[in-house]
Amino acid sequence: MARTIAKDHDEKRAQILKSAAKVFAEAGYDRASMTQLARQCGISKANIYHYYDSKEAVLFGLLDTYLCELRDRVCGVDLSGVSPDDRLRRVVAEILLAYQGADDEHKVQSGAMGALPEEQQKLLRAYQREMVQFLSDTLKAVAPEVFEENDEKLRSATMSVFGMLNWYYMWNSGAGSDAREDYAELVATLTLNGVRGL
Repeated sequence: MARTIAKDHDEKRAQILKSAAKVFAEAGYDRASMTQLARQCGISKANIYHYYDSKEAVLFGLLDTYLCELRDRVCGVDLSGVSPDDRLRRVVAEILLAYQGADDEHKVQSGAMGALPEEQQKLLRAYQREMVQFLSDTLKAVAPEVFEENDEKLRSATMSVFGMLNWYYMWNSGAGSDAREDYAELVATLTLNGVRGL
């Protein structure tokens, strides 16, 4: 007879992944152990293995969940009836707000994705590419005359915006929503005033 799934199955998986983000971010994925993860979770190693059969499976589960949810949130921003400038402001703010509370996940994404098999990395990079394309399309709408025939310039501008946002946690870890929205407005204003001068 198949084993039934506990009512709190999804909650326990989420707890394991959140704990894994903290352990992997602090110790480094290579140095982190399942014993450390079990201690952080407050459960036994055997209980973790009930949900994930290896440390690598935990890493993939963590990054797949994080990046899929991030992609859905960012690319799901309602931009209907909004001017190109305000679209950029909304998208930049949404990215920064989506990063809130996910500093550990962000650090693990940056430092440990390469430990996964290539097929899993491809899937995770596809989530990232969708977000990059979404921001790129948003930027292109702001200054189509600048970017229409210059894909390299558009890519450089897009990645520059992501660069400003992706490293925010390094100097403002724990920043609240108001501070993030203020910084998002700064990034959007710098970008809007800059791209038209390219």
